[in-house]
Amino acid sequence: MASRILSTNLAQPKPDPGTPRVTGIDKRPVEVIELFTPGPRYGDGPGVVGDLIGDDEHHGGVDKAVYAFSREELDWWEGELGRPLSDGMFGENLTTQGIELEALLINQRVRIGEEVIVEVSIPRTPCATFQRHLGERAWVRRFTERGRCGVYLRVIVPGTVRPGDAIEAVEPPAHEIDMALAFAAAMGDNDAARQVVAAEVLPARHHEKMARRIGAAPGPRPGMR
Repeated sequence: MASRILSTNLAQPKPDPGTPRVTGIDKRPVEVIELFTPGPRYGDGPGVVGDLIGDDEHHGGVDKAVYAFSREELDWWEGELGRPLSDGMFGENLTTQGIELEALLINQRVRIGEEVIVEVSIPRTPCATFQRHLGERAWVRRFTERGRCGVYLRVIVPGTVRPGDAIEAVEPPAHEIDMALAFAAAMGDNDAARQVVAAEVLPARHHEKMARRIGAAPGPRPGMR
């Protein structure tokens, strides 16, 4: 099966129970989305025109510009949860088919269609909003144990994305840290964290936080993202 974008999704705003804000985690299919590069910080908004971020203290910005999750994983969770899961249900802007997202390397570039280029950035860390949205007990633990988190993407070359667009990994970086390992590291696996820190592949603040957690040198080398 050719790797492709199955669905492009935008937020359907709804209240986030127990908080004063709305959430954009519930995303619904639309005919097309436009990607752009937001500012560098959390709170600088998504990299998708017309999308919504409710928790701008922890989301948005260049390293969380776009989120992708695979249809294959949604299908797996349908079987596990015993209910249908529509494209966009896990908060993804891009529902993919035919590509193993968690096998992509950190900082791997990915071409979408004819013009758009994105870059694998950091793992998703499941949160209470995600759990409330799905209404599943112990959801954060279960999602973590599954180990397939999808990928956050930076926008390198902006443009239009449509369902059916081809998706292809290009320009592999010179390391072996894939998203699955980075997710395990982010969620508390210190052996994985030592590998990720040693490779110095994460954005500076994420690298420094992980290094402090495992007692490694706190700062990245000059020139690191």
